[in-house]
Amino acid sequence: MTAKTASFGARDVDAREKPALVRAVFDSVASRYDLMNDLMSGGVHRLWKDAAAARLNPQPGETIIDCAGGTGDMARRFARLARAARSRRGGDEAKVLVVDYNAKMVAAGRDREADRQNGGVAVAWPDILWSVGDAQALPLPNACADAYVISFGLRNVTDIDKALREARRVLKPGGRFLCLEFSRPTSAALRRAYDAYSFAVIPRIGEIVAKDRDSYAYLVESIRRFPDQMRLAGMMRAAGFGQVNVTNFTGGICALHQGWAL
Repeated sequence: MTAKTASFGARDVDAREKPALVRAVFDSVASRYDLMNDLMSGGVHRLWKDAAAARLNPQPGETIIDCAGGTGDMARRFARLARAARSRRGGDEAKVLVVDYNAKMVAAGRDREADRQNGGVAVAWPDILWSVGDAQALPLPNACADAYVISFGLRNVTDIDKALREARRVLKPGGRFLCLEFSRPTSAALRRAYDAYSFAVIPRIGEIVAKDRDSYAYLVESIRRFPDQMRLAGMMRAAGFGQVNVTNFTGGICALHQGWAL
């Protein structure tokens, strides 16, 4: 019997091989990941992330899972907003749990935090916890979180449906699910321009800055294989989420999917 396959960039591979292949990609890019995001998007990814964090609206006392949280870029946004809400309203400190499959990405996030502390740029983040774990089998109990966010990570899992079901499992009733991910531009003209930029420019930037063209070629290809807005919304509903809605950013280059564990 033929083994189940999974997409890895433009090609299909044995599903059992994909985790190791993805791990190798992020092992390679971890140290330059945040810089590359700025270069590839012209800094626009920061606006998308700010919008997603504002939509989440973290509150005091909440437990928030930042799945595929990598270097903690989103987790720090959540912690800042939760702290601001706590200063206005009081209450317990929120906890943000970063869970990422790649240990080097988690280490890069911790190193970045340590560098900022040593440089006097920022205080410690006691409300952010770090963990290595699989989005398809989270090391967490049922109904333990108030919110679950996965940003630019869902397309890298082997089984998207399984990851969505796992997100639903760890959310409390009424918990919020947000997925921020590259998606399908809404106009044909923008799709053509975006394809031309993505395939010609992004791998070249990766080659020059991160010394790794192949990993960034994979990232571009993985975006093209990822379900579009409506298909992903349907997958969320099938996983048990209700009141699913989609917000397109920058003409659909990026999309924010939101649902509730009802």
